[in-house]
Amino acid sequence: MSDFDGLLDLIPVGDIAKQLGVPEDVAEAAVKQAIPAIIGGMAANAKDSGGAKSLEKALSKHATTSSSGKKVAVKDIDTSDGEKIVNNVFGAKKNDVVAAVADTSKGDVTKELIAKLLPIIAPIVISFIASQFLGQKTETPAAKEEAPAASSGGIGDLLGGLLGSAGGQEVIGSVLGGLLGGGKK
Repeated sequence: MSDFDGLLDLIPVGDIAKQLGVPEDVAEAAVKQAIPAIIGGMAANAKDSGGAKSLEKALSKHATTSSSGKKVAVKDIDTSDGEKIVNNVFGAKKNDVVAAVADTSKGDVTKELIAKLLPIIAPIVISFIASQFLGQKTETPAAKEEAPAASSGGIGDLLGGLLGSAGGQEVIGSVLGGLLGGGKK
């Protein structure tokens, strides 16, 4: 659980709530739903070698953005880059994913909120994954040997571990699995 909690600790939920004009508990609920969606989208893309290589290239670009372990201020987040990340992760299914994530949420989490939130948190998520993949995770070759997902060069394992620790199986399995389907169009 520590990997997901570490990622969640980097998200400036209070600032996001203020910027989006929603109560902090609603922003937190939305963040907890959106993070597994982004990670799940990356994992689906990483299931084929082309997607894994593309993701690894993106990770190398974002390795230093917020790997310091500190929360980033919302005003410092490049949401246009976040929008590019979201579009690359979800492609043509972005609107379907936004709707699916909002549908799994209880309370006041709407499609509009998820759509505004994804570009804010995507740069933080990709930077965190980059620091994990390019930093400490590279020193665990035994984990790479254990998993059959060798085509992803270990990135699939890292993403799967984050999803498992995040309790994101409900979001990914029941909702997004059919939409993203691991590279299926």
